[in-house]
Amino acid sequence: MTQPTAMLSVLTVVTPVFGIILVGFLVAQRRWLPEGTGKGLSDFTFTIAMPALLFRTMVTVEQSGVPPLGLLLGYFSANLITWVLASYATTRLLRRPIADAPSIAMAGCFGNTVMLGLPLGTAYFGNPAVAAIAVIIALHAPILWIIATLQQEWISRTAGTGDRSWGRLREVAIDLATNPIVFAVIAGSLWRLTGLGLPVVIDKIMALLGQAAVPGSLFALGMGLTRFEVRTDLSALSVITLLKLIVMPAIAWVIASQVLALGPVGTDAVTLLAACPTGANAFLFASRCERAVGPVSGAIAAGTTVAAVTISIVLLMLSPR
Repeated sequence: MTQPTAMLSVLTVVTPVFGIILVGFLVAQRRWLPEGTGKGLSDFTFTIAMPALLFRTMVTVEQSGVPPLGLLLGYFSANLITWVLASYATTRLLRRPIADAPSIAMAGCFGNTVMLGLPLGTAYFGNPAVAAIAVIIALHAPILWIIATLQQEWISRTAGTGDRSWGRLREVAIDLATNPIVFAVIAGSLWRLTGLGLPVVIDKIMALLGQAAVPGSLFALGMGLTRFEVRTDLSALSVITLLKLIVMPAIAWVIASQVLALGPVGTDAVTLLAACPTGANAFLFASRCERAVGPVSGAIAAGTTVAAVTISIVLLMLSPR
C-alpha cells in the first residue's frame, strides 16, 4: 500500500470515529438532549449493546490465530513498564507525593479500549483483529484495577492507613465480578467451545444490538467528555499524556513485534489498544483515592483530543494488510 493510499485509508476510518465523538460532545455541551441522556446511553451501551457484540464475536467470528497468552503478555508487559515509569516520574520528575503514584500510573496506562479501541480496531483491521482485541479487553480493567489498588494499599500500609485500601480492594473485586464486558467475553468463549453456535433468531437479535455498540459508545464518550476539564496542573497532565499516547504504544509495539513476534494481527491489537487515550476508569480510581484528580481529569479530555492525531500515526504505521 502506497503512503498516500495508506493515509487516506487511515483518515477514512479515524475521521468518522472522532467525528461521532465530537457530535456527542457538542450535543451534551449545548444541552440539545435532556439531562441524563448521556448516562442512559452509556448504561445501554455497556450493559446491553457492547456485551452482545462481544459475546457474538467470541462465538461466531474467525479467531485471531494468536495465542491469548501471547496477547496478554505483550499488552500487560507494556502496561507494567509504563506503570513503573509513571510511578518514578510522579516522585522524581513531578515532585509529587508517592500517594499520587497509583492514580497517575493508572491514568498513564488505563486506555479507553472499549469505547475507542474496539470501534477503531473493528473499522480498520476488520474481523481478524476483533477476537484478539476482545481477549485483552476482558482482562484490561480487572488487572489494572487490582495493580492500582495493591499499590495504593502498599503505600497506605507504609503510612499506617492500610485498612481503607483493603476495603477498596473488596469493592473492586465485587465490581469486576459483575462487569458485563468481562462476563460477555468469557461467556462467549465458553459457549464457542460447545460447538452449538447461535440459533438464527438469537444471532440476529444480538447482531442488531451489537450494531448499536460502536456508534453508541462513541457518542457516549463524546457526551462524557463534558465531565472532564483541563485544569492548571499541566506538568502532570503532560506526563500522563506523553506516557499514554507515545511511550506505552511504542513499548507495546516493540514487545509485540520484536520480542514476542506475535505477527501482524497480534501486533495490531496490542499496539492499537496501548495507543488509546486515558479512559474514565482512571478518573474513577483517582476520585476514590482522592489523589491527582485534576491532572487525571485533564488527561482524559486533552488525551482524547490529541489521540485523533497520535492514533492516526499509529494506524498509519500499522496499515492494514
